[in-house]
Amino acid sequence: MSSLLLPILISSAVAARHVHISVDASSSMGVLPPVARFFGADEPNEATTPDGKVLLAELGQLSPHQTYFRTHNLLTTCDPSDDDTPRLKWGCTNAYTEDSYGNPIYNWTIIDEIFDTYLERGVKPYAQIGFMPRALATDPEPYTFLFNATNTYNIIFTAWSHVPTSWQKWGELVFQWVKHEVELRGADEVNSWYWEVWNEPNIGYWNGTEQQYFTLYDYAVYNVRRALPTARVGGPEVAGGPSGTWLGLFLDHTINGTNDATGGDGSPLDFISFHAKGSPIYVNATNSAPGHLQMNVSASLQNVRDAFAVISSYPSQKNKPVIIGEDDPDGCAACQSDAYNYRNGLIYPSYTAVAFSRDLDLALRYNINLEGTLTWAFAFQNTSYFDGFRVLATNQIDKPIMNVFRMFGKLTGERLVANSTGQLSLDTVLADSVRGASDVGVLAAYNQTEGKLAAMVWNYHDDALPKPDVQITLDVSGLDTHWQGCESANLTHYRIGPTHSNSYTKWLAMGSPQSPSRAQIAELKAAGMLQTLGSPSNVKVESGKVEVAFSLPIHAISLLVLEK
Repeated sequence: MSSLLLPILISSAVAARHVHISVDASSSMGVLPPVARFFGADEPNEATTPDGKVLLAELGQLSPHQTYFRTHNLLTTCDPSDDDTPRLKWGCTNAYTEDSYGNPIYNWTIIDEIFDTYLERGVKPYAQIGFMPRALATDPEPYTFLFNATNTYNIIFTAWSHVPTSWQKWGELVFQWVKHEVELRGADEVNSWYWEVWNEPNIGYWNGTEQQYFTLYDYAVYNVRRALPTARVGGPEVAGGPSGTWLGLFLDHTINGTNDATGGDGSPLDFISFHAKGSPIYVNATNSAPGHLQMNVSASLQNVRDAFAVISSYPSQKNKPVIIGEDDPDGCAACQSDAYNYRNGLIYPSYTAVAFSRDLDLALRYNINLEGTLTWAFAFQNTSYFDGFRVLATNQIDKPIMNVFRMFGKLTGERLVANSTGQLSLDTVLADSVRGASDVGVLAAYNQTEGKLAAMVWNYHDDALPKPDVQITLDVSGLDTHWQGCESANLTHYRIGPTHSNSYTKWLAMGSPQSPSRAQIAELKAAGMLQTLGSPSNVKVESGKVEVAFSLPIHAISLLVLEK
């Protein structure tokens, strides 16, 4: 039996814990930022595969708010030159090559196909400017690599990570790309995109120095704006929160550093981006506990806290939009290990609910304009079912993780004051993660236009070990502020749990087939959709109050939607 199922299947045998949750519909905390609508992957060519197209269409329908997709390798050269087949941590477009005289040859065919696939499915590009084309790399060999799920990660850092042979040619490449997009799609469309420069330049993704990255950024952003003066530009997508002084030095450069492309002061910066990662491990068996997976949400939140602290220390920058350009439980979507064995089941969505909600809390604490939290997970074509990669779907079957984004998509409008007697303090989670009692938390919102109140409730713990179900009493008050004279409301209770919105447990119950029948595939696809816990019901509203009681297993999530 999977270790991830163990705490779910036997939790009902453990003594229940009672938690009271209160939501005040009359107390707004301001607009709830729709942060959970950004996604990304290393492999750009996966977007145009059959599985990629299906999944992009689903991402485009997650929320009333716009979905964005970020990918590496949009400027990487194919090797062999006629092979753009997706493979782990690799992708290519042949956007830039040179003739025998060193003259540029621009080819937008593959990029156009990728971006067309996004846009036709309601997704817009979060366009990453990178990596270095082979013809521009200072040391072009070796350029390609072959990665598998158990490789040493550093084998990927080849010539695509190198400094360009000519900053002018690099800048002109960026100009021609953006100019092409404007001519093809129109300025209004391209103005709605994000343009960011490179990926994690503080580690092996950039073979140059920090100052050389600033030069790379200057030339890229200058030429984006040369092609489209109103384009939205930003960065630096640094790994590890602020990465020591890295983020601060970048902000210094954009404010008053010498711009190597123009010779002037500073460089345009419309949004600030950085990355945050958790740190899961596999804990070996002891006399008191079996071997098990253990997550670490505090590692990611500490990255976020530290980056927010740096940004808020710059008065001229702290109101700019901030995007956590990768916000994930671990650092390698294409790797597999016992420490990453959370990806198929309930731990992944419950971790994400906690991490993204606490990101919002940290943004309030540091007065940060948090615009997005990007999930670095997509799909891999032609892999086995539930293979253990960090993906959103497997062979066109949505994993449970997809349903937490469907829940976030229903949390719209004003964030409401909500409290839970089972929710750990922000400072406790920052310091210790969730290692004692489980974190039974809540995030709630009221949409004035639709007249709907939604409350997401989770029961999360870092350990994949047995924990008790939680008995929850949810009290909603202040509804008379919006629904004067209302005596009843419709309640829809969505659930991600052992038997709801969970294709993985359905697949396990089938015997883990790698060649499922058509009927089994249809059943698995249905199980991968967001499901309700019973039918919608009618609940009594008395003096603007509603009370709902329910049980919540470990690592399960409920979304309760009330409407008049």
